Amino acid sequence: MSNTLNKGSIPKKLIPIKNRPLDCLPADQAAVAALMQAAVNVENFTIPLYLASLSSIQGTHAISGAGIKGRLWPGMVTTVRQSGVALSPNQDAYNTIFSVFVQEMLHLQLAANLATVLGVTPKFFKGTVLENADKGWSCYGADKTVIPHIIDLTDTSSFATTIVNLGALNSSQIRLFLAIEQSHDAALGDINPSALENYFPAVPFANWTKDDTEKTLPLFGTIGWMYYCLMQYLTMEYHDGASLWSKMFNADYLDQQRDLFNDTSSSHPRSEYPMMPTRITASDPDLALIQAIDVVHGIVNQGEGGVENILKAFRLIVRSRIDPQISLSDIVTLKEEVTDNRVERQYQPDHCAMKKDYPYEPGNVDARAHGDMLDHWDRFNRLSEVVADSSFMNFAQWFAGGNVWTGADLQAPDYMPDPAFPNLPTPDEVATALNQLNSPAYQQLLTQLVAGAINGINDTLTKTWTQSAQPFPMQAMRASGDRMSLYWAVFGAAPDLSSASLPAPGSEDDTHACQGLSIVNPGNNCAAISSFHTCSSSNSCKGQGGCGYPIPTGSNNDFIAPSDNTCAMKGGCAAPISAWQTYGSGGNMPVVNIDNGEAIVPSVSIAFNQGDSVYGTAWDAY
Repeated sequence: MSNTLNKGSIPKKLIPIKNRPLDCLPADQAAVAALMQAAVNVENFTIPLYLASLSSIQGTHAISGAGIKGRLWPGMVTTVRQSGVALSPNQDAYNTIFSVFVQEMLHLQLAANLATVLGVTPKFFKGTVLENADKGWSCYGADKTVIPHIIDLTDTSSFATTIVNLGALNSSQIRLFLAIEQSHDAALGDINPSALENYFPAVPFANWTKDDTEKTLPLFGTIGWMYYCLMQYLTMEYHDGASLWSKMFNADYLDQQRDLFNDTSSSHPRSEYPMMPTRITASDPDLALIQAIDVVHGIVNQGEGGVENILKAFRLIVRSRIDPQISLSDIVTLKEEVTDNRVERQYQPDHCAMKKDYPYEPGNVDARAHGDMLDHWDRFNRLSEVVADSSFMNFAQWFAGGNVWTGADLQAPDYMPDPAFPNLPTPDEVATALNQLNSPAYQQLLTQLVAGAINGINDTLTKTWTQSAQPFPMQAMRASGDRMSLYWAVFGAAPDLSSASLPAPGSEDDTHACQGLSIVNPGNNCAAISSFHTCSSSNSCKGQGGCGYPIPTGSNNDFIAPSDNTCAMKGGCAAPISAWQTYGSGGNMPVVNIDNGEAIVPSVSIAFNQGDSVYGTAWDAY
């Protein structure tokens, strides 16, 4: 057995790796590519996990639109804190997980951008260790115990019985979150000594070749150690004096990065993290490496912690190469690591900036502004007390208490039926529909819709980082949350994403469902589905039926017909079209035929009026 006395301990002194033989370069480049993909995988792994528990919190939220004042819909949303008024346990829990969930999307972006400038095309789910043979998620399940790339929890003392699966927010699920987010030193101390030899690989990796990928990486033990290994590789110097970073970094790839958080536009006027780099902007390799170190520092400072000082030492070494006033020996002594769970100011979002960027989402802004001051571990640790409160309730507990949906659950005190919209379903009718969906006959269908929405996001993210014209799938992100919430509200459980593969679209014309419309079975409320409408604004289901939003075509008063879906990134898919979705204005719809993905000149145009049913208009167009 190998000596494990100091295995996994962050060194007190940083000794850079130098004089590496140049014939090792191909293997080292493969190691960096694998590490970058692993970083993307780790961040991506957490998103469905946190989304599922976020959506499990019992509650409703107000919806708006013509004729539906005072109507409520299942699923919570964030809550703005009022001075002197404490949030309820459910509100507090939702705000907390929401703040972590958004920050995980930031971390996913950061890892993908860092990979991009190194010439590594990031993959989101498909073709990674996260995908199983059934095209479902391999990492979740009742028998799963491994945090991808990091650790098998059965090798720990505190989390040996913790399962890695989607689940309701409760004390057991929070233990999983704490296992993911704990700091390096705490995680190291929790691994059974007999298992240490399976973790914390040394750099360069033993027996690593140019043909190895992220699927053959060793387990790292902690997320912090994974990033520590990455920094060791990137700062490694060869016989010619050049670093591995300088050999892989390519300024031509800077424009291929994507930024949802700091890029500014008319609809997003301020940078949310003004003191934190969210993409690499420097073309000089050394300056770019400093930015890369700051990116990694931001990820671990917001999330896990425990390796900040070693990252600062890497940064100091790089700075000494470009600043003659910094004189260093080859060995940098580290300060004592202090983990106080408070995020450094430079890695916190700017509250005022977010209020400018999201004026219509005050609850989301408030949740992030308060939550993001603490790292993820501390937020989840505090959440343990919140869910222990006797008044906290998730949907699993709600259903276990014998509850079913009633019309009273779906209307606020100010609800009043609008006589101008007599055909809209009543709260009682919606409650009945929700209760009727709670049947094994619908479980697979709704599971596939959730899985399809998440897979649609990953497909679009892959395109976003490889196609310059593909924008970030913000609408898809929102739609996936809606579908996950609906699943919890119907079944009181999490969907099983391990085998929720989707049927492939057919190739024949007119065989696809148009959000519940079927040319084959026109009398059915739900069509015989050969492909699921999970594009969520990515337009992957072009020609199979659109979202029903009145999207202007750009000419006269014409709008895209909901049966065509010739637009992209302008709407959000909801299958099927809601029975209470009505048009807020009138106009014309040129109805087109689509063949082989190309629109044909429209042969007919239909009119629609304010207040008309989108579902009925979709039938007319179809």
